[in-house]
Amino acid sequence: MLFPSRNWQPSLTIKLSMLVFASCVAAVMWHPDWWFQALSIVFCNHMLLTITGLIPRSTLLGKNITHLPADAIQRGEVAITIDDGPDPEVTPQVLDILDRYQAKATFFCIGKQAEQYPALCREIIQRGHSIENHSHTHSNLFSLFSPWRIHREIEKAQAVISAISEQPPRFFRAVAGLRNPSLDPVLAHCNLQLCSWSKRGFDTRESDANRVLHSLTLDLKSGDILLLHEGNSARTVEKKPVILDVLPHLLEHLTQAGMRSVTLRSAIP
Repeated sequence: MLFPSRNWQPSLTIKLSMLVFASCVAAVMWHPDWWFQALSIVFCNHMLLTITGLIPRSTLLGKNITHLPADAIQRGEVAITIDDGPDPEVTPQVLDILDRYQAKATFFCIGKQAEQYPALCREIIQRGHSIENHSHTHSNLFSLFSPWRIHREIEKAQAVISAISEQPPRFFRAVAGLRNPSLDPVLAHCNLQLCSWSKRGFDTRESDANRVLHSLTLDLKSGDILLLHEGNSARTVEKKPVILDVLPHLLEHLTQAGMRSVTLRSAIP
């Protein structure tokens, strides 16, 4: 069996969805003329699940980490998470900026990219940061994949990153934060925790560093999980990846506010 039930605790939403489906099947078996009404109910239920999967921070389809735990909040910690790397142009500069401010970050890496740039992954680890799983190919169709294809995507990235970094990822971030009901049991099977974010700057499409910074720092507080991108980063007017302009100012803001950036695995038991 691909997804052992002992590792998966379905959410209330999924349990209710299963109940709806079972009830519709039972109704049609009892009264075959009701097939159209039952099919309509099943379709509506499926659409509701689909819409739920389009909400990155939702917990209706399963557990989803959006903030650091209470202990980390008391310590004044936040988590800067950086997606879509490693990138040979951007990653070394990001690491230098983090070193300058003695900050730690979590890199959600694409397995295919890690495979192509293993030395960059090892440097991320050597500098005290962590690497987590962001799928193997980063397909924009990820949320439409079957359970088996989702499993292949996650397991391949898990194997690649584990072999390179010698630190098996503990967390997974869905592509663009989008998912379907199949993801939660797959993650349970792979012993991974879904992690989204509490604040993002939309830096893959917003080229104004000031706007990105404002989105990240507005009402920023301990426990927040921040999202930035090293791969697929928007470019400023000077053709510079926007993260390189945003990150120093973000780290200065944290310092002035008495907060510090840590890795997810150091903050979450």
